[in-house]
Amino acid sequence: MTETPRANLPRPAAPTRRGVEPAEPPDSGGVSVVVPAFDEEEGIVETLTDLAAVMRGTGRPHELLVVDDGSTDRTAERAQGAGATVISLPENRGYGAALKAGFRAAKFETVVIIDADGTYPAAAIPSLLEHADRYEMVVGARVGEHVEIPLVRRPAKAFLAWLAAYLVGRPIPDLNSGLRVIRRALVQRFEHILPQGFSFTTTITMASLSSDVLVKYVPIDYLARLGESKIRPRHAFDFTLLIVRTIVYFNPLKIFLPVGAVFFLGGFTKFVYDIYKDNLSETTVTGFLGAAILWACGLLSDQIARVSLRPGGS
Repeated sequence: MTETPRANLPRPAAPTRRGVEPAEPPDSGGVSVVVPAFDEEEGIVETLTDLAAVMRGTGRPHELLVVDDGSTDRTAERAQGAGATVISLPENRGYGAALKAGFRAAKFETVVIIDADGTYPAAAIPSLLEHADRYEMVVGARVGEHVEIPLVRRPAKAFLAWLAAYLVGRPIPDLNSGLRVIRRALVQRFEHILPQGFSFTTTITMASLSSDVLVKYVPIDYLARLGESKIRPRHAFDFTLLIVRTIVYFNPLKIFLPVGAVFFLGGFTKFVYDIYKDNLSETTVTGFLGAAILWACGLLSDQIARVSLRPGGS
């Protein structure tokens, strides 16, 4: 699924639910499993078979929701044949848009999200659900004994994880894992900033950690995918921009203070050199002025963020 800027997803009337009754009131004992899928006919049946067996083993009321994100193959047909409820989007809207549609259609407050490509082990879901009563989000961190992440992606993932951890001020074992247990209310809280594309999981991770939401990480394995990956190298820049943008929204001083410090140190270094040369230059003034402007913008942005994020803020 390619992440592109798109208009907001139409309200629940647009997607169609195949073969289901109207949604029931949320039930804290039940679990909705949401599987976003775009052209995943190769792995969808195996994924759903594993999910059905695992969820029956939990003894919890549950539903399996496959959000067909405008697939051009037989993903929807095979998912329905495997016994899942299929929510059909009229066109490919993106990973995040599919998840939003799934959360809107879910009839239980506790929602599990998992990819359709067979990379995430369904058997790990019960261990995540064990923590769902105490945490608003439980993340399956891909740090288990068997992790099949392509080597070419690892440097970019390591850099993004380091950047995100610095900005939120705590370690992040897995920034964008696609296996999570999330309370539906958490998605509703941040839905206005959650993107339509792959960055959905990165954004909700950053937003939650920046807002002191209780997040639990549980180690899981990560398997080789079935079918072709939708992730492309260009997405690394998109993820980096998203991380910076999210932190500017929640904690702008984390960005403005260090960038301003670079300008200040540059100006101060040039000032010392100019004193030695007995010739004060415009570069020194520019460095000090740039630092002052950045710090002022940071303080103003911080005040705006605090007002807008507090209960009742606008």
